Amino acid sequence: MANALDAVLAQYDKNVTSRGNGDGMTQEQRLKKYFTTYLPKGTKSGQSKIRILPTPDGSSPFKEVWFHEVQVDGRWVKLYDPGKNDGERSPLTEVYEELMSTGKESDKKLAMQYRPRKFYIVKVVDRDNESDGVKFWRFKDNYKQEGILDKIIPIWRAKGDVTDSQEGRDLIVELSKSKTNSGIEYTVVQTIMYDDPTPLSDDSDTMKEWMEDEMTWSDVYAQRPVEYLEAVARGETPVWDSELKKFVYGDNTIETIGGGDEKVKINEEKDPQSTTKVDENLPF
Repeated sequence: MANALDAVLAQYDKNVTSRGNGDGMTQEQRLKKYFTTYLPKGTKSGQSKIRILPTPDGSSPFKEVWFHEVQVDGRWVKLYDPGKNDGERSPLTEVYEELMSTGKESDKKLAMQYRPRKFYIVKVVDRDNESDGVKFWRFKDNYKQEGILDKIIPIWRAKGDVTDSQEGRDLIVELSKSKTNSGIEYTVVQTIMYDDPTPLSDDSDTMKEWMEDEMTWSDVYAQRPVEYLEAVARGETPVWDSELKKFVYGDNTIETIGGGDEKVKINEEKDPQSTTKVDENLPF
């Protein structure tokens, strides 16, 4: 019969493993957990093949998550929105609502860069990089019904559950390049096709590993503290201090300690959870 000791130890071991898969990942490990449809510069077209993993409880594999797309230190980034996702305070949404409330067309235009946007995140196996294990594909909702999910659903309707571990189907993602009006090049998902029914893997151990992997999208996509979002809303650039192991805000090179006049130099290093730039189907 199981006892409390066994239960506590099992819980601890599980949490340690979970932390190791998530917050403890190096930047290189984290990058391998993103599935992206990014075509390198100079490449006009390409193809990727993925398999969407089934969920343990039979729920939809497409998780709806809201992010803000804003510029931080000259780079476009996606920031988790605590308002739409968790019902908590969202400094960037506050800026959006304040700008929208003025009634000025110029403010409405400016407000768009602070508006939270819905994304879907789905757990997949990248057939071209199976050794990386499970990955997560994040893509934007499209109100015109011309987005990635809108290209996948017809396959689901016609061919059934493509995530089935024995009779599911790999999806073939056809990619090409396009440009914004300002000349910025980005990747377009032109079409999504389907392969013949196949098992998730011919190797039973590999299939078990993928299907029982407990990593979730929240282990991979960073959720910034509210102080970080406040700083971005003020137009500041949060800076990672490697000695304090946290972000500091305000001036990029100095930080006031304890509210007094003493200032110390910040050891600026790259945020350990930041990633290299991927277009994730621009434009914004």
